[in-house]
Amino acid sequence: MMAPVPYQPFPNSFKQDLRAGKRLIGCWSSLANAITTEVLGVAGFDWVVLDGEHSPNDVTTFIPQLMALKDSPTVPIVRPASNNEIEIKQLLDAGFYNFLIPFVESADEARRAVAATRYPPQGVRGVSVSQRSNRYGTIPDYFKKVNEHMCVMVQIESLAGVAAAREIAALDGVDCVFVGPSDLAANLGHLGDAGHPEVQKVIEAVFADARACGKPYGILAPLEAHARRYLELGATFVGVGSDLGCFRSATQALRERYRD
Repeated sequence: MMAPVPYQPFPNSFKQDLRAGKRLIGCWSSLANAITTEVLGVAGFDWVVLDGEHSPNDVTTFIPQLMALKDSPTVPIVRPASNNEIEIKQLLDAGFYNFLIPFVESADEARRAVAATRYPPQGVRGVSVSQRSNRYGTIPDYFKKVNEHMCVMVQIESLAGVAAAREIAALDGVDCVFVGPSDLAANLGHLGDAGHPEVQKVIEAVFADARACGKPYGILAPLEAHARRYLELGATFVGVGSDLGCFRSATQALRERYRD
């Protein structure tokens, strides 16, 4: 058996696979640790989200995790803490090409996220001549070509976002619509119950809006029954668990095996 080919961010084959409708199964990474991230890469997930919104991560912890995935086929995706062009600029220079932008509630916010990942005239990304993303100035024609290889996925997780989902999905530069089920459930009055029928109905509506615009859609689904249902509904970008959840479940199960 041939060894898997390490993911190469430039050109961005992940973006191509996403837009082609390939099924991409991934995992959340919340432990902010290069070794646990490397283990996720060894497992062979299609992608891993390195989380900056609900985890103790920043640029200085993200870079070692990117390094840990360099020999892996697993694609690194970053979720910044917010839709903030300064933070996004730092993450771009650190070497991220794939972004999951949290809590997008309007087409204008989605446009802002896309613009933050592009150099002028297509966007507003600030220019650093030599940084990790262009291998410290050694990638030929980086500034001419990099815009087309950026991948932006936007997260719908509020009632305002749901209302604007079709307009958001229709935008050029939005590569995928992603549902955040936990915050969406909370916004619908069902905190902690993403499986509630009302929440599921709204999720299906967002999926339908993305599908109508010809855009892929995805969701985080740590429960296998939910994940398989979303796949049946046409979701192709599905997170099936997290490093924290796997570690917690495995350690608790191990301890329980030896309780008197």
